[in-house]
Order: sequence, then structure tokens, then C-alpha cells
Amino acid sequence: MKADPKLKPNSATRNSKADSKLRTLKVDYLARVEGEGGLYVKLKGSKVQDVKLKIFEPPRFFEAFLRGRMFSEAPDLTARICGICPIAYQMSSVHAMEDALGVRVEGQLRALRRLIYCGEWIESHVLHVYMLHAPDFLGYQDAIQMAKDYPDLVRNGLTLKKTGNDIVNLIGGREIHPVNVRVGGFYRVPTKHELAPLAEKLERARDIALEMVRFAASLPMPDFEQDYEFVALRHPSEYPFNEGRLVSNKGLNIAVADYEENFVEEHVEHSNALHSVLKKRGAYFVGPLARFNLNYTKLSPIAQEAARSVGLKAPCRNPFQSIIVRSIETLYAVDEALRIIHEYEMPDQPAVAVQPKAGTGYGCTEAPRGILYHRYRLNADGLIQDAKIVPPTSQNQKTIERDLRHYVQQYLDLDEEKLTWQLEQAIRNYDPCISCATHFLKLNIERT
Repeated sequence: MKADPKLKPNSATRNSKADSKLRTLKVDYLARVEGEGGLYVKLKGSKVQDVKLKIFEPPRFFEAFLRGRMFSEAPDLTARICGICPIAYQMSSVHAMEDALGVRVEGQLRALRRLIYCGEWIESHVLHVYMLHAPDFLGYQDAIQMAKDYPDLVRNGLTLKKTGNDIVNLIGGREIHPVNVRVGGFYRVPTKHELAPLAEKLERARDIALEMVRFAASLPMPDFEQDYEFVALRHPSEYPFNEGRLVSNKGLNIAVADYEENFVEEHVEHSNALHSVLKKRGAYFVGPLARFNLNYTKLSPIAQEAARSVGLKAPCRNPFQSIIVRSIETLYAVDEALRIIHEYEMPDQPAVAVQPKAGTGYGCTEAPRGILYHRYRLNADGLIQDAKIVPPTSQNQKTIERDLRHYVQQYLDLDEEKLTWQLEQAIRNYDPCISCATHFLKLNIERT
């Protein structure tokens, strides 16, 4: 079916006959997201009574797998949690381990970590924008159908995604589950000569990324704004990847080590994924929209100008506009990668020396989908005694449910086919990685 891009909330009141009608909608599997799950919506008359985002993927037990392993194994093991964002898991892991072991990675090694994160942001954001989410706005079932009418658009997306993959491949050793990241740095670092071809590709990629911003901004956006508590890292001088304090637009400002004093995970009966909330405040929102709203001034000049040129301003509270923000962040990542490559000087050693000792370390980095928190406790031999990993999607679960409750209420008068489409699109705003969160869409709407 084709989605209606000009849908607006309908304030019409259903008559008593409609109010008493029982309707059930089912979408066995939500397409174009990572993982499987379902959505349950209960309506009484024209009022939404309950919304449950049901995650039924089995728990994956990665935290338990890590116990008894050497600290040095954590980056490679955690990378297997996600095939799309392995760098995020590696970066949070190495930062937490280095915190426990009293190690600091600076200079060109630190810059290379930003560079490989740029590659992951590019490939992940481009995959989402062009392949997973754009079909919703243009009314196609998938990117293959969309490519028939927009071949150049899809071709550009694939070219841009490959550029991100090439960065990860060169710095990480391979595109999927890279093997070159280690606690203290890397097993091997590239030469300036090896980075030169990447710079040539990134020059072209920057032009495509600018087109990507204009394309995303041209898409028809539903009218849907909410009041969120945005949470992201903030660094004094950089748009955040690996380091910074955790801040929000409602007063949060803490060190990463204080994460568990302020956030708590709650078990809900209907989901195999925990729901993370701010203590005493509830749901919060992580990801591109949060980063943009809290760090706009840290974007590179070209990214800021691109945002201004399409009328995107902070604060932005419409989750559907996250597709524009992802495009802005893609442009930033391309620009930042070029800066790092142009300034690169090969370090004397690929890693700093690391010695095992007892300690607890905390790490949090900005995965494409939002903050990814790791905490490890080591014994004197460097063996992992305890591990905690909180992925971005589980942190957004409560907000997704809340948004769906409000969204369903606005669009109740759509027919079942259009309502189902709209709900799927709303969920895809968050680019949820459900496999990461289990530790997604079968839709049921019950009317009584």
C-alpha cells in the first residue's frame, strides 16, 4: 500500500456504534528493523487504554558470557552483540576497561577511535535513512520497490554506505565484527599512505551527504511533537563519540561513573527487554535527536550550515524529523573523518601498555542509536567478575511506548491498513535494534 504523506491528526469523535466495535490489527513481523517483536494496543471506545511493545526475542546472556573472561577479550566478544554497530560495543568496552585499569588513550590513537566511529555512524545512518525509513515516507514497502522509481537515490545511498564500511574495514580489520580494536588502542595502525584513498572517497561522500540532507528534509513529516527529556554525552569541544558527561535538557549533568545512581532498568512482564528509566523522572530519549538538541553548536560548520539551510533548528521535538538529523550526523561524520585523515600522523606504537589489576570501570559512548553504557568489575588477574551493558534501544523502550500511545490517539480514525502503516513508521523513527535490547512487529489492537 501507499502511505498518505499528508496525514494530519483527526479530531473527529466516533459515534457510539463505532465506539463499541472490536477491532484487531496484526502485523506478524515488523519489517525494516533489527529483530522481532510485537505491539499490543487496547482501545476502549475512542480512548487508548494500554500500549505494550512486546519484545519476544530470547535473552542473549552476553553479560553472563563475559564473566570469567580476561579483560582483553571483552572488545571482541561484545562486538558480536550487533552486526550493525560492533564499533559502538567495542568502544564502550575498551573505555570501561581502561577506566578500570587506569589507562588513558590520547593523541593519534584517540583520533583513530573517532575515525572508526565515523565509519560506523556513516554506514548505520545511511542504512537507516535510505533503506529502512525512506520507503515509509515515499509510500513503498521496501527499498527494492523504491529503487525502481528512485534508482539514483538508492545508488547514492549504497555508495555512501560503502564509504563508511571502507573506514571500518581499514581501521578495524574487517567490515563486520572488526578484530583490530583492543584495550589500549589497536593491534595495528594504518599508514598515511593507506588512509589517502579513503580521503578521496570521503570528498565525494561529502557531496552525497549534502544531497542526503536535502532529500531527508524534503520528505513529508507528520505533525507530531512531544515533550522529551533528551539524554546524551556532551564534550567540551567535540560532537560526542567516545567521551563526555551525561547531560539532559532537564538538568541532568553527571559523570559516566554515576550512571547507575541515576538510571535504573525495570522488568516488564510483556517484554524480554528491560525498560530503562531515569530515577524519579521516568522515560527519556537517546539517539540522534538527543545529540543534536544537546550538542548542536559542536557540529562542524558545514553540518551546522546544512541544518540551517533546511530549516532544522534545536530544539527539535518531532521524532519523525530524526531522519533529517541522521542525515546531518552523516554529513558531520564524513567531514570529521576527513579532518582526522588530513591531520593524521602515524603513532610510534599501536597501543599503550596495559597491566591487569583489580578495579571497576565505566564507559559510555554514542552508538548511532544513542548512549551505550558498559560497566565491568575485574579481579587482580584481570578476569571479569561482573558486567553490565545497557544498549540504546532498551533505554528508548519506555519512550517508544509513550509515543505510540499518543500517536494512536491522534490517528484513531484512520482505517486499519493506514493505521498499521503509520504505527510501523513511528516505531522506525527510533531505528530500534531489538536484538541488542533483549536481555519487534506483531501488532494487536483490541477494542472493547
